[in-house]
Amino acid sequence: MSGSKELSSEDKQVLEALVKSGGPCGNKDIVEATGLDKKIVSKQVTALKKKGLVDSPARCKYGITEEGQTALKC
Repeated sequence: MSGSKELSSEDKQVLEALVKSGGPCGNKDIVEATGLDKKIVSKQVTALKKKGLVDSPARCKYGITEEGQTALKC
């Protein structure tokens, strides 16, 4: 599943918030960290999960995957 994985500014904000959190966090935590609207955060998290950049180690908690960390560095 390679190909262009261009990250939008919202994608980057969500991924950066997950990195800074140091562990799985919920949408509310991401909203507080990024200042984005909760609907945008929810949409971004869903899209990033589909890309394999975010995982959900616990119900309603999200973390960044190694692939997500790599994508963020690009």
